[in-house]
Amino acid sequence: MYRRLSMVLFPVFLIALIGAGVWGYREHQEKNAILIKAENQYQRAFNNLAFHMNELNEQLGNALAVGANSSVFHRKCLVNVWRISSEAQNEINQLPLTLLPFSKTEEFLSNISKFSYHTAVRDLTKEPLSDQEVAVLEKLYERSKELSSELRRIQSQVLEQNVRWMNVEMALATQDMQSNNTIIDGFRTVDNKVTEFTDVDFGPSNLNLFNTGKVRKLEGKEISRDEAKKIAYDFLNLPEDLDVTIVENGKGTEYESYSVTVTDERDDGSRLNVDIAKRGGKVLYFMNHRSVDSSRLSVEEATNRADRFLDEHDYGELVPVSYDTYNNTASITFATLQDNVVIYPQKLVVQVALDNGEITGLHATDFVYEGHVRKIEPPTMILEEARSVLNRNFQVDSYQLALIENDLNEEVICYEFTGRINGGIYRIYINSHTGMEEKIEHIKASDQAAQQA
Repeated sequence: MYRRLSMVLFPVFLIALIGAGVWGYREHQEKNAILIKAENQYQRAFNNLAFHMNELNEQLGNALAVGANSSVFHRKCLVNVWRISSEAQNEINQLPLTLLPFSKTEEFLSNISKFSYHTAVRDLTKEPLSDQEVAVLEKLYERSKELSSELRRIQSQVLEQNVRWMNVEMALATQDMQSNNTIIDGFRTVDNKVTEFTDVDFGPSNLNLFNTGKVRKLEGKEISRDEAKKIAYDFLNLPEDLDVTIVENGKGTEYESYSVTVTDERDDGSRLNVDIAKRGGKVLYFMNHRSVDSSRLSVEEATNRADRFLDEHDYGELVPVSYDTYNNTASITFATLQDNVVIYPQKLVVQVALDNGEITGLHATDFVYEGHVRKIEPPTMILEEARSVLNRNFQVDSYQLALIENDLNEEVICYEFTGRINGGIYRIYINSHTGMEEKIEHIKASDQAAQQA
């Protein structure tokens, strides 16, 4: 009996054993293929980084080699510096350096990119490189040469010692960064070297390039928690017997605010959030967390409902400039209108539920912090002069004056032309003083419909 059983089971076990072996071999092969692919990707990104750092140094040297009045060549070199430094940042992001301190090098490349871009986009024939900007280029040339040399040293050691990037990733993942690893030690040396680059002074004229945002000090007195609660209830038109929690945000910063959360038991316990600026008591943000299951309102109906909401809350004269939908909710952007000029920096977004037209959200941070009366300089160009700059095939549907922020973070008055070309709808902003094309936007038909609502 046992003999018969063993005769039956032995082939079964043998087949299972062979199957397990084949499966294990295939898994091993697939794992190796993935590791080889990742290793090749890391090697390619690192070699490209070393190449681009060397190329960056060459372009900076080229910019310094020509005369002070070579505006065309300066622009060409600076555009190349911007492009190469951006590519180098992208290659750093492809390497397994997440757990390795390398932020100073990334920041240095980012500053080079911003400096070169904002210098190149201005009219260098009228405003050539200043002595201070030439001094910055000289320092950047010296420092990029040091970084390029260090990366080439690491590259040489990696090739000589046949170092695998997968070992680096494993060392970082296990936080075994104390071990002797050529790549880890080399990149740590590079980042430490960048921390010593304190002599690169980008100058006061370029200081705003490295600010993440502008802060305008708000006017008015500071409000208390109780006052914030009352403002929230008045804004939402709710009785004051509902459950509420209040949290203070950003203490000691320019963005101090109160977050008021209200639970409305009358509406299936829906949660309402309101953020209120501590100084001045302006509403910065509002959100009604409810689901919207259907879409019945048109672009015009949703825009009109948002417009009525802004009128009811005394937001002043605003015009709709863009329209977007997501999950049956419309997000409509409005910009301030001052002296018949659209002020794009001072804008807000109203969210409208497309099932019944209820206002479910408001994002007004830009409106509050950019809310000041601007001095509007009258155009020095007439409308027809600005129109002549446009492509002759551009079919103009509408035009108006608008204040925008250009690529140098300067506020400029432009003629805004909305029209059609090549099957698309565009907004083109022509500087009303210089005739330069400051910005071009590809917009949706719904944006244009909201603007005309």
